[in-house]
Amino acid sequence: MRIQLNWFDERLATRIADIAAGQLAPAASRNAATVMVVRPAEGSAEGGGASGVEVLMLKRPAAMKFAPGAYVFPGGSVDLADGEARIGWHGPDAADFGQRLGATPELARALVCAAVRETFEEAGLLLAGTPDGELAVPDGPGWADDRAALTAGEITLAELFDRHGLVLRADLLTPWARWITPEAEPRRFDARFFAAALPPGQQAAGHAAESDRTCWLRPAEALSAARDGEISLLPPTAATLAEFAAATGIEDILARERSITPIQPTLINDNGHAWLEVPDDIGYPL
Repeated sequence: MRIQLNWFDERLATRIADIAAGQLAPAASRNAATVMVVRPAEGSAEGGGASGVEVLMLKRPAAMKFAPGAYVFPGGSVDLADGEARIGWHGPDAADFGQRLGATPELARALVCAAVRETFEEAGLLLAGTPDGELAVPDGPGWADDRAALTAGEITLAELFDRHGLVLRADLLTPWARWITPEAEPRRFDARFFAAALPPGQQAAGHAAESDRTCWLRPAEALSAARDGEISLLPPTAATLAEFAAATGIEDILARERSITPIQPTLINDNGHAWLEVPDDIGYPL
């Protein structure tokens, strides 16, 4: 199906034409990881149906170059340090993740580490625990400074875990989807999406440089707000929210063994109008 975009400029139109004519090579995509954190909605039973699920969303600042003002899930690009072998690990091994994500074990490990790192940097939630199985609660002296240092690149995820005696809890992440930015875009990402439950005892807190607002939204209500023009959603975000809205509850989301295939929309210039073409089977909801 085609989605009409409300923005277009001559520079992008030229890129579309040049790439279609073989005169310009598409920009290389950067590996990235995104995490949809879910929790039971207030006033609902634990995991009590699709209407009883809330997902964490961040509103991107208007000054950002990529997706300004959009409501998104925590996430970002893979850093070189995300592949460090000394990061402690608990859960399915990297080869298992790689089979589901379409990645080598080395890349899959880096993607999972990036997912955990970005979720802590952008939302203050840490999917980690002690080697004996106790989940982390990043609260108390030093944690705010360590989060700021990690965000600034002054320490790595491995160093953060070493300081607090933690290992990464890969078992808390459910691989969900893979979206690749259209070839005509100058900034491109090959993003793997993961689902995770809000860890007990933790509270989300956005990072001022990454978000104007941090909120928990029911998937159907977020989609309704987007249809009414109250919030802006990128196509992968909207498609994921529609899938969550159709789920029977949190366990239905986290326990799914999904078949993940790459989804890469196409940008089309049709008589001066910009369209985004996505596969019909995605079930785009807006």
